[in-house]
Amino acid sequence: MLNQAIAKLQAWFPAAEVHAHCDGPCGVYDPSSARVAAEAVLSMTKKLVDLEQPTSGDKAASVAYHNTFARFTAIKEEQAQIAKDELLVLWTDYFKPVHLEQFPDLHDTFWKAAKLCSACKVEVSVQHATELMEAVQKVHTMFWATKNRDVSWYTAS
Repeated sequence: MLNQAIAKLQAWFPAAEVHAHCDGPCGVYDPSSARVAAEAVLSMTKKLVDLEQPTSGDKAASVAYHNTFARFTAIKEEQAQIAKDELLVLWTDYFKPVHLEQFPDLHDTFWKAAKLCSACKVEVSVQHATELMEAVQKVHTMFWATKNRDVSWYTAS
């Protein structure tokens, strides 16, 4: 009975058919969140590499060192996962087959960027963190080119 009432309402007030090219409303995608996360990964990696171990025998300094090391590591891994999530959303939800014609290396670019996110989680590598930033910059360039917009690449640091 409810279904019949709904069917009558739909017949009396038909809704216009709409189409969307992506999962979210247009304009919500932006690679800047991946950039911010990747920058945090690079920053935390550099801080980890530069962190000085205390001299042996200084218990308070040792505790502070390990606490700082653990915090930098946790932030690095968390931000690498955020960067990966943001990249995967762009790859799977925003980019469409028409973009592959424009960028034949699109899948390879995203696959490598996602792999770099994983590498940055399990390693303390300035090289891989820098390569992640370069990959995110490439995604930035591809993304804005699909919108025919010239948005400058910038970093906070």
